[in-house]
Amino acid sequence: MPHLRLTLTSGNSIKSLQEQNHDSAFQIKLNKNIMRPSVVLFYFLLIMSEGFETSNKPRRSVSFQEMNVKQFEESGFGGLSSLMIRDDIRQLVVGARGKVLTLSLDDITKKTSEAKWSVSSADKALCRMKGKDMKDCDNFIRMLHTMKDGKMLVCGTNAFNPACDHVIFKNGKLSLEGKKQVGKGKVPFDPYERFASLMNGNTLYSAVSSNFLGTEVLFQRHGLNLLKTEMKRSWFNEPTMISISLVETSRNSDNGEDDNVFLFFTESAVEERHDNIRVSRIARVCKSDLGGERTLQKRWTSFLKARLDCQFGDGGLPTLVQDVFLLRDLNNESIFYATLTSGSESSGGCSKSAVCAYKLSDITQVFSGRFLTERESGRWDTYTGEEPFPHPGSCINDEMRANGVTTSLDLSDKTLLFVKNHPLMEGVVAPMTGKPLLVQTGTRFSKIIVDQVTSLDGRQHQVMLIGTDSGWLQKAVRFDGEDVRVIEELQLFRAPQPIDFLQLASKTGQLYSGTSNIAVQVDVRDCSRYTSCNDCLLSRDPYCGWDKIRGQCGSVVGASTGSMIQSLSDGDITMCPTSGLKKKPAVVHITVGIAQFLSCSPSTNLPISWRFSDNILPPGPRHTVLRQGLIIRPSYSDAGFYTCETVETVKGKVHRETVVRYLVRVQDTNTLVRSLKAAAITLALLVVSLILIMCRRIICLKAKKQNNIDCGNENSNNNQETTVRPPFHHDQTEDRCTDEGRVQCGHGSDDVT
Repeated sequence: MPHLRLTLTSGNSIKSLQEQNHDSAFQIKLNKNIMRPSVVLFYFLLIMSEGFETSNKPRRSVSFQEMNVKQFEESGFGGLSSLMIRDDIRQLVVGARGKVLTLSLDDITKKTSEAKWSVSSADKALCRMKGKDMKDCDNFIRMLHTMKDGKMLVCGTNAFNPACDHVIFKNGKLSLEGKKQVGKGKVPFDPYERFASLMNGNTLYSAVSSNFLGTEVLFQRHGLNLLKTEMKRSWFNEPTMISISLVETSRNSDNGEDDNVFLFFTESAVEERHDNIRVSRIARVCKSDLGGERTLQKRWTSFLKARLDCQFGDGGLPTLVQDVFLLRDLNNESIFYATLTSGSESSGGCSKSAVCAYKLSDITQVFSGRFLTERESGRWDTYTGEEPFPHPGSCINDEMRANGVTTSLDLSDKTLLFVKNHPLMEGVVAPMTGKPLLVQTGTRFSKIIVDQVTSLDGRQHQVMLIGTDSGWLQKAVRFDGEDVRVIEELQLFRAPQPIDFLQLASKTGQLYSGTSNIAVQVDVRDCSRYTSCNDCLLSRDPYCGWDKIRGQCGSVVGASTGSMIQSLSDGDITMCPTSGLKKKPAVVHITVGIAQFLSCSPSTNLPISWRFSDNILPPGPRHTVLRQGLIIRPSYSDAGFYTCETVETVKGKVHRETVVRYLVRVQDTNTLVRSLKAAAITLALLVVSLILIMCRRIICLKAKKQNNIDCGNENSNNNQETTVRPPFHHDQTEDRCTDEGRVQCGHGSDDVT
C-alpha cells in the first residue's frame, strides 16, 4: 500500500471538526501496511454515523448556547415540583422544596415574592424513624391550583404526611393562610410518586395513593359530595396516574348530556393471561355523579375504563402513556393529544416514542359499547348477557330524565352492581388517524402542549410542543394530507435533564418549563433563527412569516398581512425577493494520492447533496458523500468548483440551498516535491544572506570601538543612507578591512589611507 495522507479541510463552522477555518487543515498519515487507529476511528465515526438517522428528524436543532433562554436558579432553590401560570396577576407560581415562589411572567429571572413552608424538626425525625431518607423528609410542594376567589390551594408532602394550605398573593407578596388541612388523598406521601389532579371551580379531583406505603390508589372528588373508586383489582391494578381532564360535553350536546371527567393512567392489565403486562388506560366519570343510594355509596357510579391504543413499538409491545393535553372544541370536537413510549422502561437508543391523538366522539363510542366480564377461571371475555337500563356508566341525559333518572341516586341496584363488577370495556380507543401522528426512535417523549395558531390566511393550525427526557423541546405541526413534520428542536437546559413541566401562555407565546433545580422561559414564536426569506418560508412554521419591509422573519401574531408573506401549504419561495448574492468559494489545494475531506455544516438537519461543475455529484470510487461532507480521492480531473447544498422536498417540489462552495485545485506529488525543494533552497539562501549581513555588522562595530571607525550606522551624524547590496554581490572594499584599522568601511569608498 503506498504512503497516503488524509487531509481534512473545513468550510463553514464545522461541529464535528471543532470549527476549523476555510483554509485550515489537519493531516493524518497512513503507514505502508498499517492504518493508524485515529484514521480508522475517523472513517468509522463518519460512515457509521450515517446509520443513526431517526425517523421524523427535526428540521433544525438549536443548542442551548444558540437560544435566548431565561433561567431562574438560585442558591437553596431545588426540588421544583409544581408550576402554574397566573395570567391575572402576571406571575409564574412555582412550588419547590419548602417554599412557594412567584416569578414575573415577562421575565422569570425576576423573583417577585416567596413564602416558606418548611417541616419541623420533629416531623423530620418522625419521617426518618419511618425509614425515609433525610433529603426526602421535607415539604415538596406538589400541587398548585387557583380557587374562584383568587386564593391558591397548595399541597405538599410534608415529610411523608401530606398537608394543604391556602396561599394569598396581595400587594405583590405571597403569604400562607396558616390554616393547615389534611392533604392525604390529594397529593402523594412520596415526593417522587406520579399523580394527577384537576381543579374545577372549587372542586378538586385527584388520582393518587392514599396511604404511606403507596398501595391504596384512589381516583376521587373532594368536597361536600366526596366520591372515590372502589378498592377492587378490576378497577385499579397497580396503576400509575398520568392526567385528569374535564370536557364540557353539555355545551355541544344535543341530548343534554352531563359533563365528563377523564382520567389517563397505566396499569397491569387484568384481562391479560400473563401477569405484569402494563397497558395504557382511559377512564371516565360523570361530573354530576352523586354516588348510589344503597349500592356504591360515596363511590363513583359512572366509572368505566378502556384500553388506549397507539401501536408503534416492536413486536406488538404495549405502549405507555406519559402525558395528555386536551385541545377543547376544535370544530366542535375535543381532541386529546398524548405522548407514549414503548413498553420498555429503558431510555437507551432503541427506545421509541410517539404522539397519538384521540377524538372525543371515538372515546364516547367505546364507552357506549360492550363490556368485558371475569369468569370463575379468571379469564376475561365479552359480556353477552342482558344489560340493565340505562346503559351502565352513562352520564345523565334527556332520555334518562324522561325515564325518571335525574341523578345517580335514582339508579337501580341492578345497574349499580353491574357497574361495580364490570368497569372494563371491550372496545379499544384507537387514534383518530388509525396510527400515531409522530414516531421517533432513540427519543423518549414526556410532556406535551398543543397551541392553536392562526396563519396569515386565517386558517387554524395545531402546533405540538413536545418535551423529552433529555431536555429538548420539539415543535411539530401536521398539515392536511401530510405526515407530522418537526420544525425544530430546542435545548432548554445546559445539561441533559428531563422536562418535568410545560406551561404555555398562549397570548404571549411564552413557554415555561422546569426540572428539579431550574425553571426556564422561551419564546416559541421566536423567528430570528430563519435568516433568509427562503429559509423562513420553507420552514413552514405557523408562527413565522417574512416581513418584506423589514427584510426579516418575524412572528405573524398581530402582524399586518400587507407586509408579511407566508406559505405553509407548499413552501412557495417564488414569493421571496430575488437575491443576486452568491457565496464566495473557499480555495482548496489538494494533491493526487492524498484523500481530502470537504466539510459541509448546514444550520439545519436537512439532507445534503454535492454539485461538481454544476452537475449533481454521484457517489463513486473517488467521491464518498457523507452527512458531514465529502471525501475526495483526487485525480487531475477532479479540479473545479464543488458546491454543497441542502435538499428539501415540499409537495413533490425539490428546493436546493447552497451551504458552502469550494474551488479545488489539484497538483501531483512530483510538483509538490519540486515546490518544496525550491522553497527549501530559497529559505537556505535567505538564511546565508542574513548571516553574512550580521557578520559584517559585528566586524564593523568591533572596529569602530577599537579605532573610532565609521561603519555606516544609520544613527551616525553623517546622515548617510546605507546601501543594501544584493545577497550575492561581492564588494572588494570589505576585503580591505585589516587589523591595523586603516580601512574606511562606511559606504564602499575607493579612498584607502
